[in-house]
Amino acid sequence: MRPAREAKTVWVEEIMGIPMSIHLISAGDPDPERADSAARACFDELHEIDHIFSTYRQDSDISRIRRGELMITDADPRVARVWTACERAERETGGMFSAHWRGWFDPTGWVKGWAVEEASRRHLAPLLDSAVAVGINAGGDLQLFTAAQTDWRWQVGIADPRRRGGMIATLEVTDGAIATSGTAERGHHIIDPRTGVPAAGVASATIVSDSLAHADLWATAAVVAGSADHAWIGSAKTRTGIVVDDDGAVTRWLGSTKIDVQQVSGPQAA
Repeated sequence: MRPAREAKTVWVEEIMGIPMSIHLISAGDPDPERADSAARACFDELHEIDHIFSTYRQDSDISRIRRGELMITDADPRVARVWTACERAERETGGMFSAHWRGWFDPTGWVKGWAVEEASRRHLAPLLDSAVAVGINAGGDLQLFTAAQTDWRWQVGIADPRRRGGMIATLEVTDGAIATSGTAERGHHIIDPRTGVPAAGVASATIVSDSLAHADLWATAAVVAGSADHAWIGSAKTRTGIVVDDDGAVTRWLGSTKIDVQQVSGPQAA
C-alpha cells in the first residue's frame, strides 16, 4: 500500500566530476542518523572508487598502470574485477564497448554505472526495511529501489535530445536502473572503439535494466551502433529502451522485441 504521508530526503554531492543525488522516500519521519550514515557511506565509497579509477588523477591506480608503475595484480582488487567485467562487456557488445581501444586500459565507460550500482546496493538498499523507496541519480543515470510492500513508482522523464526542456516519454520504474547516453549535452564525445572515430547517427539512447552497469553499457553501445543497426536489441537482455536518431526517428522496444518506430512530434508517454 502507498503510505498516507510521504517524506522525501535528498543528499547531493559532486563525485567523478558530476552531481550525484540520493533520494529517500519514507513513510513519516525517517531515522535521520541511520539515513545520513547510509548516504555518507555511499558517497564515500564512490569517492574511493573515483580515486582508484580516475584517469585525471596522476596517483590513481589506473594512471599508474598506464605508466607501467603498477601491475593489475598489485592494484586495488577492484581493478582486476573491473578488468574482467570490461573483457566480458567487449565480447557481449561485439566490440561496441572496449576499455582498450586507446592502447591502454581505460575503463571509464564502465566504472561509473558499476560503481553507483555497487555502492547503492551495499549502502542504500538496506534502508528499505523501514523506507518506501530509495534511489541515486548519477548525472541522469539512476539506480532505484522500492520496498516490496508498497505500490510506489518512480516517475522518470526521458529528455527529448532535439528540444531542450522537452520530454519524449515518462517511464515508471519500481526496482531497476535507467541510463542515457547521447550527443545532446556533450556533442559527439562517444568513440566507436572499432574505428576510433566519434559515433554518429544517434542523438540519445535510454536503456532500462535491472542493473545500472548493464544499462549504462548498452546505452553507450546503442549510440555506437548508430541509427541503422538495431540487431543488438535481441541479445542485450534489457527491459526496454528508447533510441532517438539525429533525424528524429524514435525506436522503442520491450525485452528483445521492437515495438515502435516513429518521428518525434512532441511529448509522449511510454
